[in-house]
Amino acid sequence: MGEFVRLEVEDGVATLRLDRPKMNALDVQMQEEIRAAAQEAATRVDVRSVLLYGGERVFAAGADIKEMAAMSYTDMVDRSTALQSSLTAVARIPKPVVAAVTGYALGGGLELALCADVRVCAEDAKVGQPEILLGIIPGAGGTQRLARLVGPSRAKDIVFTGRFVGAAEALSTGLVDKVVPAREVYDVARAWAAQFAAGPAYALRAAKEAIDRGLEVDLETGLEIERQQFAALFATEDRSRGMASFVEHGPGKAEFVGR
Repeated sequence: MGEFVRLEVEDGVATLRLDRPKMNALDVQMQEEIRAAAQEAATRVDVRSVLLYGGERVFAAGADIKEMAAMSYTDMVDRSTALQSSLTAVARIPKPVVAAVTGYALGGGLELALCADVRVCAEDAKVGQPEILLGIIPGAGGTQRLARLVGPSRAKDIVFTGRFVGAAEALSTGLVDKVVPAREVYDVARAWAAQFAAGPAYALRAAKEAIDRGLEVDLETGLEIERQQFAALFATEDRSRGMASFVEHGPGKAEFVGR
């Protein structure tokens, strides 16, 4: 457990909790604690899904600008790979991941939320990539994951202007997936994550990898990734249980064991 990032596991759901007052600014220490928590969540067998949460007040308001302002070009050349990979560790968790966005998710905060599979957003939340207002661009996935999610034109508008995007617009463009009252954000996100606690873990892993890896390649290669993942699942106990249950009891009644 880190100083600013905790992994709290209950009933198969791991909450990756950001807790660096006041605004969860992502300094170097916090970036590395996110990496460590993501790697732990990825490997723990008692973790079946993950919830990213910054608290009731704010998700994460971006990088620690005071720390960043003191860095030289060579400092950032040395640091930028680790910065990107710390958040990519979250994107590579081979389990369903949901971000519960309250308050602000800006800059690195939005880049972290973009690493989740699904985003639940408070009605009064604001998201954005305001790096251009500092004379830089997003450096932890914002130009890439955002464009893949909402399309290049919308991504360019958000990145070029640095403007804050309200929850309603974020929902309409697909930047977030659900908007709820602020007091309900955590519970709604946790309910989404909890539905996978007793699911077929390796099938979920295969589905996530097929989709994510498939988006990085051409269609023919993506179909081959899908084919290999599909065939491999016939070696799992959960596949046997799922099909036997379907034949005997109908759909949706299988009891999976995660193997």
